[in-house]
Amino acid sequence: WFCTRTIRSVNILNGVLFLNKICLMCSVRVSVEGDRIVCTIKFNASMGSPQKPCVCVVCLSPCACVCVCVFCTLGRLLKYFPKNVLTAGENAAATSSSHDSLGPVSAYIGLFSSLSVASTTSSRAADITSSSSAVASTTSSRAADITLTSSAVASTTSSSADDITLTYSAVASTTSSSAITEGAFCSANVSAVSRDPADWPEVLSGKERAGLVIRGPSDLNPNFKFPKRQDGRSFHFHYKFRLLTNGEKIQRTWLVYSMKSDAVFCWCCKLFSKGSSKLITEGQRDWTNIGAILKQHENSPAHIKSVVSWKELELGLKKGQTIDHTQLTLTEAEKRRWREVLIRLIAIIKSLAERNLAFRGSEDKLMVPNNGNFLKEVELMAKFDPVLREHIRLADKQGNHTTYLGKTIQNELISCIGDQLVKTMVAGIQESKYFSIILDCTPDVSHTEQMSVVARTVSLEKGPEIKEYFLGFLDAPDSTGAGLSSLILKRLEELGIPFSNCRGQSYDNGANMRGKNKGVQARLLEKNPRALYVPCGSHTLNLVVADAAKESIVAINFFGVVQKLFTLFAAAPQRWAILKDHADITLKSWSDTRWESRVKSIEPLQHQPEKVREALLQVRENTKDPTVRIEAQSLAEEIGSFRFQICLVVWYNILRKINVTSKLLQSATMQLDVAVDLIHQTKASLVSYRATGFNDAVKKATERCEEMNVQALLKEKRLRTMKRHFSYEAADEPESSALKKMEVSFFNVVVDCAIQTLEDRFSSMGKVRDNFGVLNNFQNLDTQTIRYQCEQLGRTLSTGNESDLDWKDLVMELESLPTLPKDKMTALELLAFLHDKDICELYPNLWVALRISCTLPVTVASAERSFSKLKLIKTYLRSSMAQERLNALAIISINHEVGSQLSYDDVINDFASKKTRRARI
Repeated sequence: WFCTRTIRSVNILNGVLFLNKICLMCSVRVSVEGDRIVCTIKFNASMGSPQKPCVCVVCLSPCACVCVCVFCTLGRLLKYFPKNVLTAGENAAATSSSHDSLGPVSAYIGLFSSLSVASTTSSRAADITSSSSAVASTTSSRAADITLTSSAVASTTSSSADDITLTYSAVASTTSSSAITEGAFCSANVSAVSRDPADWPEVLSGKERAGLVIRGPSDLNPNFKFPKRQDGRSFHFHYKFRLLTNGEKIQRTWLVYSMKSDAVFCWCCKLFSKGSSKLITEGQRDWTNIGAILKQHENSPAHIKSVVSWKELELGLKKGQTIDHTQLTLTEAEKRRWREVLIRLIAIIKSLAERNLAFRGSEDKLMVPNNGNFLKEVELMAKFDPVLREHIRLADKQGNHTTYLGKTIQNELISCIGDQLVKTMVAGIQESKYFSIILDCTPDVSHTEQMSVVARTVSLEKGPEIKEYFLGFLDAPDSTGAGLSSLILKRLEELGIPFSNCRGQSYDNGANMRGKNKGVQARLLEKNPRALYVPCGSHTLNLVVADAAKESIVAINFFGVVQKLFTLFAAAPQRWAILKDHADITLKSWSDTRWESRVKSIEPLQHQPEKVREALLQVRENTKDPTVRIEAQSLAEEIGSFRFQICLVVWYNILRKINVTSKLLQSATMQLDVAVDLIHQTKASLVSYRATGFNDAVKKATERCEEMNVQALLKEKRLRTMKRHFSYEAADEPESSALKKMEVSFFNVVVDCAIQTLEDRFSSMGKVRDNFGVLNNFQNLDTQTIRYQCEQLGRTLSTGNESDLDWKDLVMELESLPTLPKDKMTALELLAFLHDKDICELYPNLWVALRISCTLPVTVASAERSFSKLKLIKTYLRSSMAQERLNALAIISINHEVGSQLSYDDVINDFASKKTRRARI
């Protein structure tokens, strides 16, 4: 086995190769070939038997052969191993030309090569058998140690190079009386094996046998009264001792009594012998002749052999010198190596996933171009990290297919990381108890409807803190209210999150979501009436602006001009360059649905209208296309008009007010009471703006027209005259200025519509907030009002016989609450106040009510943000990505805070358990 192998940590003393109590009485020749130290073994039968008997590392018995093999003597191998295995070994040795000169030693080499392959019993086609040679050096006065590499024999016909079963070539006989299976010397679990030998199984495993040896035979109580038979005879304690001729007594430690069968057994023979004696099989109960039976048994060769095997195994287990000890040492070293490799691979995967980068390239091999970000990161880290450097070196060795760098292992590790993050988030939700769900849907690049699931809860780990957890995307083929509601309920059940603890739900304003009869919110309310529905505040604000813009023809024309400006300049790089030369702020396109974001589109016109107009005039002069020249001229005249400048100022002021509110509402920590206050402030600001806003806009527009050297005049519309008939006294159209008409037909219409729509669309949010209003304003309410509002809150949080709080106790808690640091505090601030003062247990109902109030969502912005990640992860080039991989990558990318606390050990353990290896990593 060691011929032409690279040798490490071998001591050569007096021509004998010592390997952890394994000696080879042979000639050893060490030579240097290039960068390798080669040890050649030549069998020498004339050297005779060893001076001192060697100890076999399998059975711990003295060996009587001339040359001791790596695991056992040739004689014991012929006895232990099946005929077909030996034949395979002999055939391998006979056909191996490189070992012809070694004689019997070559048979050992061929035998163990066959055993390494034959001992692999894994049912998986992708398992790889790895045999490692145990090496230990003896102490020597000379510091002439040579290193021996643990040789790994890998043989597989797997279709996947990423799966591996680590199996060490431990030899365990099924027929030997002293064979031990791997791992038996210290990790035996014999709690299931009874102390009564009558209850032992017919065939004991190696772990059970080793555990029983460590525990030892059970002793008898001298005062125990043994049961008597009908003839009055019974076992007696004095049979536990053997009486010698000189009168001394020797205890028979091997003799044990079975209370179950009222019989005695030979403890060691039952463990190590296969005899048919009653002392081994069913127990001896012949109390008449028991003395003679015991005397005859203890002098039998089989009993003596069993006692010797027992004592040798016991001594070996205590000293840790069995084959299992060496094997376990190698196993632990291999486990540590693979664990270190996996830690680095997990870190690389996590880093790539957090940055939404692709993993694979056109090649799946190391050290080749276009092999993807994952393998490039491995190569880069290997330049500075010795663990990955050694791993790549082993991966490059011919025949070694175990790398853990393939696409299958990538997917499995990504899945394990995602699963661990989900487990952490679910544990946080379950600990907080109350939660709300936020849902939104969008199609991805492969035209699959993806539903984003976000859970909102109040974490109490370090203090009250609102957290929103992204739980993944769900493929939603059925976008009806029934389909989406059943999909989310099924997902919550899979995660182990009880829907009965849901206290809030928030969606966009789609009919399938907010429908009162068949929408998602209506169907979930049927399941849980305490899951209060709160429409998305940002979507509602968007509808407010959209409704206002549709009320006036002037407003519609204004946004049409702004869009034409962007289209003209963006159509050609030369025109865009002209715009950049004149204006510091470039034009931006807008979203067709997010109206409040249009403030960014009109911002350049608001701050630099004259420069945009100059750019249009230069485009008109430089272009030869008549269509472009006419359009540029038309847009320049439109921007320079007094009417456009008035619209620009009005819309900028309205959109800016609404955009600020919308951005604040989109915060993950926004609370319902704060959101409603913001809406009221926005409404009050619009009401105030209606009174003076138009005059301010006219003044600002006049100044800009003067800067552009254009007249600040509105074209007067020709008055309509009515055709007069005889005796018809109808008046002509009343005379009024053009500014007055614009104020009435444009400014008042837009602002009034925004104010009214704001009040109507946020009424449902206001109703939900009113249920919890007592928590924010109880200091300014009288006792009767507090009592009424607490009763309303108690009804809201009750269903059937279940209730989240006792409203009567809540009234008393509010009245006895200590002085607050501020006159008005938000729900989260009041929650933090109770936590900091450590008086939560004094106000349990208030504590629960505040937690539920903070749990209620305000917008679906978190779900909308997940769609941005979706577009970065599932791109056109990655459109065939599976749903499971997409989910895991999105969870890693979005939940940064949870990912920073990820335990790599948990991921590795989960990965190992899913792989169901015989040797755990």
